[in-house]
Amino acid sequence: MTNILLILFFVLLFLIFFYSKRNRRLALKTTIIPTYRPFSKEQEFNPDISTDNWDLHKLRLDKFKRSQYKGLTFFVSSENRIYYLSEEGDKVYC
Repeated sequence: MTNILLILFFVLLFLIFFYSKRNRRLALKTTIIPTYRPFSKEQEFNPDISTDNWDLHKLRLDKFKRSQYKGLTFFVSSENRIYYLSEEGDKVYC
């Protein structure tokens, strides 16, 4: 009878050890990626800083009538059309 209890004890101990090690590995693999990254006040109030954030770009176009997006400066015309200047200096409307 004591052999059965001893074997049962070791089996339970092994299962607890295996289960806790498995949970620790799963916890290490889980990463939380933020979906919303707030932009800084410097980027919000300076349309000459290039951004990849589309919402910030639209906000700056509304506010300053110009904004740099992914290295290219966009402008808003008097007719509220958005354009950028090509390498030759021509207006390219979006």
